[in-house]
Amino acid sequence: MLAPFYLIVDNADCLERYLPLGVKCVQLRIKDRSDHEITQAIKKAKTLCDAFDCQLIVNDYWQLAIDTGCNAVHLGQEDLDNADINAIRQANVRYGISTHDKAELHRASALQPDYIALGPIYATLLKKMPWRPQGLEKLARWRLRVGDIPLVAIGGFTPDLAAGAFAAGADSVCVVTDVLKHPNPEQRISQWLNCCHHE
Repeated sequence: MLAPFYLIVDNADCLERYLPLGVKCVQLRIKDRSDHEITQAIKKAKTLCDAFDCQLIVNDYWQLAIDTGCNAVHLGQEDLDNADINAIRQANVRYGISTHDKAELHRASALQPDYIALGPIYATLLKKMPWRPQGLEKLARWRLRVGDIPLVAIGGFTPDLAAGAFAAGADSVCVVTDVLKHPNPEQRISQWLNCCHHE
């Protein structure tokens, strides 16, 4: 399900440029749009990801993911309040869950997800968060606690910082602003794929 480089995008159109570079794991995270717009974006992203043998993970909208035939979703802690995990499982949709502290990790682990994410490892510009940077030591502790469940590190990463996350036990490094805000996203993706390939 996961690749070492895990890219989050906020629209499906950019995938036409990014997927030919070799990206193999993409999360589509769209906020503040109508269900119709989100559904159309998911459908487009799925078509593109299928064509390039890339794993598409839909953020939040688990029902729309099921309805459009997607096979993976990402759930934040707030999403768990309303998500029907049994319906997700019955649809053969895999799911990952965000965590930030021990209580959230306990909650997530009990649901037997396909991966667990920890963040922000470093300070991030993506959104205002109530959590301080978690750091690599906590990432290493999470590695011990999650056992065989794949572990995703997210938050504030650049290619130069990726090696530390992998050394601490992460299976995948999730990237948002370092690519999307870069003046040359394609070039940055190539750098990411190169550094993750060597881990």
